[in-house]
Amino acid sequence: MLQIKHLTIRHKKDYRILLENFNLCINPGDKCALIGEEGNGKSTLLKLIYAPDIAENYVEYEGEILRTGERFGYLPQELTDDRRKSTIYEYLTAADRFYDQSPRELAQLCTKIGFPMERLYSEELLGVLSGGEKIKVQLIRMLIEEPTMLLLDEPSNDLDIETLVWLERFIQNCEIPVLYISHDETLLERTANRIIHIEQLRRKTTPRCTVVYTDYQSYIADRSLQFEKQEQEAKNERRAYDKQQEKFRRIQQKVEHQQNAISRQNPHGAALLKKTMHRVKAYEARFEKEFENMTEMPEYEEAMFTKFGSQASIPNGKVVLDFTLDTLSVPTSEGSQEPMILSHDIHLFIQGSEHICITGKNGCGKTTLMRILAKELLQRADLKAAYMPQNYEELLDMEQTPVEFLSDGSKESISMMRTYLGSMKFTADEMMHPMRELSGGQKAKIMLLYLDTSGCDVLLLDEPSRNFSPLSTPVIRRMLADYQGVIISVSHDRKYIAEVCDKVYELTAEGLVISSPS
Repeated sequence: MLQIKHLTIRHKKDYRILLENFNLCINPGDKCALIGEEGNGKSTLLKLIYAPDIAENYVEYEGEILRTGERFGYLPQELTDDRRKSTIYEYLTAADRFYDQSPRELAQLCTKIGFPMERLYSEELLGVLSGGEKIKVQLIRMLIEEPTMLLLDEPSNDLDIETLVWLERFIQNCEIPVLYISHDETLLERTANRIIHIEQLRRKTTPRCTVVYTDYQSYIADRSLQFEKQEQEAKNERRAYDKQQEKFRRIQQKVEHQQNAISRQNPHGAALLKKTMHRVKAYEARFEKEFENMTEMPEYEEAMFTKFGSQASIPNGKVVLDFTLDTLSVPTSEGSQEPMILSHDIHLFIQGSEHICITGKNGCGKTTLMRILAKELLQRADLKAAYMPQNYEELLDMEQTPVEFLSDGSKESISMMRTYLGSMKFTADEMMHPMRELSGGQKAKIMLLYLDTSGCDVLLLDEPSRNFSPLSTPVIRRMLADYQGVIISVSHDRKYIAEVCDKVYELTAEGLVISSPS
């Protein structure tokens, strides 16, 4: 059993409290979805539960985390540099129970996850695998260890749709408890039976955590309804208060006027007016005391907001891309001379302000194709393109601060970028943190601002929603759906595909095959 008692987590650098007096007990059958905006401490909580030493360099905590008899399976959001340099075989054989598995058991596990068994013994480096393949290999190692509880940090990141469906069924049917973070709303809707919502209120100075036994859709709907009801009650009570205050003011003005006008020769009348004023003041004081117990306006952490691509515009008849590639290939391993052929006869034609999405199985070459498309479009003189890679470190300097990366160094630019970052829910301290200290979601926000401030007509987006919270992704989808320029994207996010994309292509061994948005 995992039990957390009176846990308070504080960031060492800016002393911001992420969680305060947090209590939790996880039981068999629990499918606990940990949600909240980017940078609120979700990944930090998982790290502290699994192994406090991996988070103690940037946070301090008080309270108890009781792990009696638990053997955790932990899936981190990012692989360490050492792990990236390991081969698949080295990584898997480091698991204590690997050699206890029979070939049949390994084959069954690989079939479930959708990963070829022969690759378990390959010399491929983890670092050169696709994002989805990395997740699959980690899941295989984690399940080999036969854990008693799963801690999953963004397990749906980069998984193809087929494996996402498998992951949903796996969580649904899992007999051991699961505590997981995911941006995938469809996954949350189909799997969670308990919600843990971490929020940061009042400009990230006040933490709040809500724990309820319910499914994700019910939680969001009930939360919205509760806030609407509370807000309406608060407004009604304030209107009644204002109306009563206006009545008191009129009475006081009338009595004061009468007091000023009364003759000194009428002391009895003056005494009566004085008593009347005392009564009015007493009524007002009693009403003010009652007001202290009136319904408060609801407090909640709003999702990020920014206006996006307001100047982008592509004429309907303009040919943006007429791209042909005979062969798409990647190196088989570091230093190998023989490339692996992934696809051939690729053709992509884009005209006007189309929003397209490229899907396909993990390892089919989607990110490789996006890099080639980005290289071609970024050097075009007749339009302005910008690229959001799957691995943000391809563009971001992890030692720079968000302000340094986004601004040109001038006072006006710095001030403008601070304003933009504020609209994305960054605190003043977070704006000056080196990017290596920020969460994946915060880096994604910086990438989004970079795209917006670039003033581009064409966006190349590799998994654009992968690190945003499920509370932010509806906002992201609306912004991108309204974007008047071209979007070329890779995604497995089913809601993104349905709401943003006009055309969907599947990358296969025979090229790009068009299908309808699902």
